[in-house]
Amino acid sequence: MTDERRIGVYICHCGGNISDYVDVKRVVEAVQGEPGVIVARDTIFACADASQQEMEEDIVKHHLDGLVVASCSPKLHTLTFRGVARRAGINPYQYTQVNIREQDSWTHTDNPAGATHKAISLVKSGIARTRLTEPLEPLVVETTQRALVIGAGIAGLRAAIGLADVGLEVFLVERERELGGWVGRFGAIYPHGRNGRDLIASLVDEVRKRSSITVFTNAELMAKSGSFGNYVAAIRINTDLPELIHVEVGSIIVATGFDSYQPEAGEYGYGIDGVVTLPEFKALVDGANGSLTYHGRPVRTIAYIYCVGSRQPGANEYCSRYCCAATTHAALEVAALDGQVHQYHLYRDIRTYGKYELMYTESRKRGSVYMKFPEDAPPEVSRDAAGRLTVTTRDLLTEGQELAIPTDLVVLVTGMVPRKNEELMSLLKVPVGTDGFFNEIHPKLRPVETVVDGVLIAGACQGPKNSAESVASGLAAVTQSAAILKKGVAELDPLVATVDADACTWCDKCIGACPYSAIEQVEVGGRQVATISPATCKGCGGCVPVCPEDAIDLRGYTDAQIRAAIDSMLEEPVA
Repeated sequence: MTDERRIGVYICHCGGNISDYVDVKRVVEAVQGEPGVIVARDTIFACADASQQEMEEDIVKHHLDGLVVASCSPKLHTLTFRGVARRAGINPYQYTQVNIREQDSWTHTDNPAGATHKAISLVKSGIARTRLTEPLEPLVVETTQRALVIGAGIAGLRAAIGLADVGLEVFLVERERELGGWVGRFGAIYPHGRNGRDLIASLVDEVRKRSSITVFTNAELMAKSGSFGNYVAAIRINTDLPELIHVEVGSIIVATGFDSYQPEAGEYGYGIDGVVTLPEFKALVDGANGSLTYHGRPVRTIAYIYCVGSRQPGANEYCSRYCCAATTHAALEVAALDGQVHQYHLYRDIRTYGKYELMYTESRKRGSVYMKFPEDAPPEVSRDAAGRLTVTTRDLLTEGQELAIPTDLVVLVTGMVPRKNEELMSLLKVPVGTDGFFNEIHPKLRPVETVVDGVLIAGACQGPKNSAESVASGLAAVTQSAAILKKGVAELDPLVATVDADACTWCDKCIGACPYSAIEQVEVGGRQVATISPATCKGCGGCVPVCPEDAIDLRGYTDAQIRAAIDSMLEEPVA
């Protein structure tokens, strides 16, 4: 069978990302004699339209029935090259993408010879797997035209309205008694300057106008069953007499938001009277009537300390993104209240990205003074016996001069941190990134989709965002949900696990290995065996190695394919 295959192999230069460290021409020469390989070429950018067209022409001209592209991560362009195969008449699941960028050229920049040898082995492995591929067809499932939105902050509210406007029924679940999340607590917010409370009130009013949206407050998701397109969600309403409601939905949008970093006692003086966090300061400014006061005392000097709880090795190493712009905006609000207030911004780096740079420039024009402190010597906050607050810092912009700033108020510019909700994470099986926020499949190509089909993420639950960015991601999730649900049917990858009922002896080890609850015990011919729901299975393969009878295989990654791929990598040419 392997000698009868007609496979095309394409090695990508990736504009130098690969060819700077891998001898692409040598890889082509090494694999063009492999069994079943009819065409072997190199290409500058395999994903370019011209390169895709060339592949399609080769497939038709040479009657190819298999395709191997050695380029970047499959996370980037699997769908791209499946499309090439489909358009040219090859079953898209007879295509293999080999990663020689992230797994090779970028990893071995100091060893081009070794990187080239590894690339040859990886491509040969992909060819061996492709020789054993079989035509597969997508799994078609009917979808329920209803959606569940978890979280009623600005992203969740906007998502619910968007879903209703495209004709879908929506269940909106909020854990708190009131809708609105963080934005509902604020006055004027950037980038548009609109009042946050008024903005949320208008969105809540829009929700009330739509009879297709059912709102559950003081409620939480307790269970999820079923499969993609046909989930059953159990929602508990936490009233005096708790009630459990079951709803059927086709997709789930998670918009659970964030928490604000809470400093430890003593961290940058936190706990000292007059030292507040950014959310506390924002509430103080929003509530000011005329001049700014704190505990009845007028505030004449403010010192802001940036990056509190962000960019800390061993803790929150990420940049929280929104904090610099939010603080700059708050400083402009203070200047509008009282132009005589002295404001000092002590920062490691200022990241008022994009158009928010204009706010930074405006704040300096309005009197704010920015001082850059060394990363290894952060500011120190103290209060003397007379009760006076002082911030001591070194300013790299004045050749490291040490300054002592007497101040009435110290604002710790705290960033966003992931909201703790282990129960929901366990329930939905949505993975989190190294930063602790929910993780999307790909930040550019699939920014709101997760590895769990039909479960999408929006807003700050997937990373720090401002209100405009949160709304944008909420609407992106609406688009994805509508694309899935409005057709009434959806296609799923057929790369799922299967059970050989004749070989299965039902030891139940596979059930414990499945993180998606896709395996059940059934009776076949008077015997108890395992069965796998294709719509629920995610093709992770966790059940395959634990089966003592080798009764489970994974379509597209069968034992035979994996063995062939490994064996081909172990082969060495005879000198």
